[in-house]
Amino acid sequence: MALGRREGSYGEMWIATNRLARSPGHPFYERLNRVLGAAGFDRFVEERCKPFYAAGHGRPSIPPGVYFRMLMVGYFEGIDSQRGIAWRCTDSLALREFLGVGLGDRVPDHSSLTVIRQRLALDLHEEVFVFVLKVLAQKGVLRGKTIGVDATTLEANAAMKSMVRRDTGESWREYIRRLAAEEGVEDPTDDDARRMDRGRPKKRVSNQDWASAADPESRITKLKDGRTRLGYKAEHVVDLQTEAVLAATIYPGDASDGETFVDSLSRSQENVARAESEAFAEEVVTDKGYHKASTLAEVQDYGIRTYIPERNEPTKRRWRDKPREWREAFFSNRHRVRRAKGRRLQRLRAERLERSFAHVCVTGAARRTWLRGIENVQKRYVVTLAAKNLGLLMRVLFGIGSPRSLQGLASLAFALIDVAVDVFRRLHSSLVQLRHDCRRTVSNLAANRFLIRPLHHSMPSSTGC
Repeated sequence: MALGRREGSYGEMWIATNRLARSPGHPFYERLNRVLGAAGFDRFVEERCKPFYAAGHGRPSIPPGVYFRMLMVGYFEGIDSQRGIAWRCTDSLALREFLGVGLGDRVPDHSSLTVIRQRLALDLHEEVFVFVLKVLAQKGVLRGKTIGVDATTLEANAAMKSMVRRDTGESWREYIRRLAAEEGVEDPTDDDARRMDRGRPKKRVSNQDWASAADPESRITKLKDGRTRLGYKAEHVVDLQTEAVLAATIYPGDASDGETFVDSLSRSQENVARAESEAFAEEVVTDKGYHKASTLAEVQDYGIRTYIPERNEPTKRRWRDKPREWREAFFSNRHRVRRAKGRRLQRLRAERLERSFAHVCVTGAARRTWLRGIENVQKRYVVTLAAKNLGLLMRVLFGIGSPRSLQGLASLAFALIDVAVDVFRRLHSSLVQLRHDCRRTVSNLAANRFLIRPLHHSMPSSTGC
C-alpha cells in the first residue's frame, strides 16, 4: 500500500444527498429525543409561542423546539456561553440530529438565540420548566413530600470597575481622585489617588452607595470561592426523595435567605400544582441562614413543618414584644430539629441539595452567566434546571443521566477488559509454567526409574527370614 499524502482539497459545487455522511447519533440524545417526542414537547412549545409571532406573514422563524434544545445542550455539554453552544452544535453531527437540523442547513448562531430569548417572555420559559415537571410526575419521579431549600451565588457579566456611585454618578477612579483633592493633594494623579486610597481607614464598598453601570440589577457579593464580585443569588427548591428541582429563582446578590424563603417555597408549590401532581410539601429542610421567627410562623400557617437549625446567638431571645405565633413556631421548630429525624434530614439536605448545585453550576457551567439583568438570567437558568430534571428522568428510565456518562462507562468497560486480559495472561503463564514443571518431573522420573528399588525389597518379612 502506498503512502498517502495530505494535499489541498477543493470543495465540490454540488454533492448528492446519498453521498453525505450521516452521524450514527448519540445514544443519550436519541433516547432524549424519543422522550420529548412522546411527551409532545415540540407541539407544546410551538402552540405557546404562537402569540409572539405574526400569523402567516414573514419568513418562518427558527422552531422554538430548536431554541430550547440548544439551551439544554449548554447544560449537558457544560458550555456557559451562547457562542460556545452554537459552535458545538454546528460542529457535531450527533447534536445536529438532536436539533433536527440537516447537513445543508445552518445551525442558529448566538445572535439568533439572543433575539429569540428577547422575543419570548419569561413566563414561557417557566412553562417549559413546568412541562418537564409534568413529565416527571407522569413517570412517578416526582414526590415532593419532603423538600429542601438552599441558595448559591452566580457571577454576573459585569466587572467591579464598572461601578458608579448612586448619588453622584462618579466612577471609582473619579471618586478617589476627588477624595485625594479633599485631603489637600493639588491636582492629584492616578498614582496619588491610589496611594491615598490604600491608606484610607474604614474603606468599604456597599450596595447602598454603589451600583454597576453595565448591569444595574447585579449586586456586590462574595462568591463561593471567596472572591468579591458582582453577582446574583440562585435559590433551589429540591425534592429530597427524588432530587428533582421544583423551583429555581434568581434574586439580587444581596437578598437575604429569610426574605426569599417563603417566595421560593410558594413558587415550588405553584409549579407542583401546574404540573398536575399531588406531591405537595409536608416538611421543609434548610440551613441556619433561613432561621427567622416570622418566617417560621408564616410557613407553619401553610401547614408545613420546618426543620431549620438555629443560629448561634450570644444573648437570649426576648418574646415580650413578639406575637405568640412566632414563639410557638420557634420552639416547635427547635423540638423537631433536635430529634433524630431532624438530624437525618439535615444530612440528606447537605447531600442532595449541594449535589444539585454541583450538577448545575459546576458540571453544567452555570456558575458564570454571560447575560445581564435578572429576567435574562432567569430565562437561561430555568431552562438549565429543566435540562437537569430531564437528566434525572433519563437516569431513572435508562440508567444514564448525561451524555458524558457514556464516556465514563466506556472507560470503565475498557479498564475492566484490561484487567480481565491481564488476569488471563497471568493465569496462562502460570499454566504454562506448571505444564513445563510437570514435564520436567516426568522426564526425571523416567531417567532414574532403574535406580529406584521396589518398596517390598527393602522391608523385612514378618517371619524374620
